Amino acid sequence: MPYYYYGFDYTYLVLVLPAVLLGLWAQMRVQSNFKKYSQVRSRRGATADQVARGILNENGLGHVRIERVSGSLSDHYDPRTETVRLSDTVYGSPSIAAIGVAAHEVGHAIQHARHYAPLTLRNAIIPITNIGSTLSMPLIIAGLIFNSSTLAFAGILLFGGVAVFQLITLPVEYNASRRAMATLDSQGILDKDELKGTQKVLSAAALTYVAALITSLAQLLRLVLLVGGNRRRD
Repeated sequence: MPYYYYGFDYTYLVLVLPAVLLGLWAQMRVQSNFKKYSQVRSRRGATADQVARGILNENGLGHVRIERVSGSLSDHYDPRTETVRLSDTVYGSPSIAAIGVAAHEVGHAIQHARHYAPLTLRNAIIPITNIGSTLSMPLIIAGLIFNSSTLAFAGILLFGGVAVFQLITLPVEYNASRRAMATLDSQGILDKDELKGTQKVLSAAALTYVAALITSLAQLLRLVLLVGGNRRRD
């Protein structure tokens, strides 16, 4: 079955482009929801960094640091240094959006401390994933140029590691959000109606990881079809 018509690769149009558009839509939802609920100040007035510190202390993680980093929504937890990093738009903000994001990142710190299996597995395969993302495409291209199916499929196998990483990321992110929402509720940090807005922010963020997985799988299928089609033509 041909995958090119007059030099045009239609597999990109059919498989990858819809996934890319889904990713763009997901990013727009994150931005719009965060912007909307960044205007809603929590009734108790605590800032996101204060909430993060409180949750960490409550879970016996007083040694975990909280740092401010530049940018917007560049928040993350660094397991190597055991540091929660909150962006300019989150750190010091009393909004229900910022509090939700901070609590989510603290959720990753708790996962790390509790040896949450999917997070442990994801951290373990990061070196392999980095190698795969760097070498997969050069190997595939070299395989096509030199007519080597071994090289091409080795590249596909490495790219598959990237898709596996995205797959493992899903339960990690969803679990961190569930931990965040449960804590914000049980500790009375946010009221019930405030939690609804926070949930929308975290749900939109989770969708970006779903989109990333779909994009990786679509690209993986595309590469399999192209390399397989090239072998049949030969």
